[in-house]
Amino acid sequence: MAGVDQGMRVLIVDDEPIVRDVLARYLTRSGFITESVGDGEAAVAAFDASRPDLVLLDLMLPRIDGFSVFHSIRARDATPVIMLTARKEEAERIAGLELGADDYVAKPFSPREVVARVQAVLRRQATQESPGEKERLVFDDLEVDGITREARVRGRVVALTPKEFDLLYLVASRPRTVFTRSELLDELWDLAFEGDPSTVTVHIRRLREKIELEPSKPKRLVTVWGVGYRFEP
Repeated sequence: MAGVDQGMRVLIVDDEPIVRDVLARYLTRSGFITESVGDGEAAVAAFDASRPDLVLLDLMLPRIDGFSVFHSIRARDATPVIMLTARKEEAERIAGLELGADDYVAKPFSPREVVARVQAVLRRQATQESPGEKERLVFDDLEVDGITREARVRGRVVALTPKEFDLLYLVASRPRTVFTRSELLDELWDLAFEGDPSTVTVHIRRLREKIELEPSKPKRLVTVWGVGYRFEP
């Protein structure tokens, strides 16, 4: 598990005891320290008490639903969250992505796949946080600072989720390069082998709403029809 330290903590939040037990066993075998809870209220308390390195979060929870738990986590910090849910409808998947979830796994799933997703998200985070690799990118009215992880439009900081920032920095650091959706999934989510293109589509749309003067007529994040997207400096 290159790039990911052994002993990192994973909080498992699911109302099904069997799911919690299976995931805990597979994650423990892979070197993680796990904690499991069965409802949203307990999830928020456990997160505050232990501050895990990553959260596996079911959306359908008693007491406090998964979306509310996610909002509570994001209000505290940018801890990676992988959403787990039996809901397969596109609307539910997109809702999770729009909130800024780092990944999304629909039940039923393979425990080995979930472990692989956890490793990929943490590995990606470690790479993004490594010093000396980022710089400040300046394009007229847009600044993207890889050190502070802030984006400014006409001098004002815009609120981006961690994944939105990663996507913006990637395309802005390689202007006029055309990225396919699969390439972006591979770069940012490690999901090219089975990723859902709507993951990229949602994030591009959200970025346009935040950095473009006219999101419906983008000048920065341009669609290359039938191929993907490119950033115009």
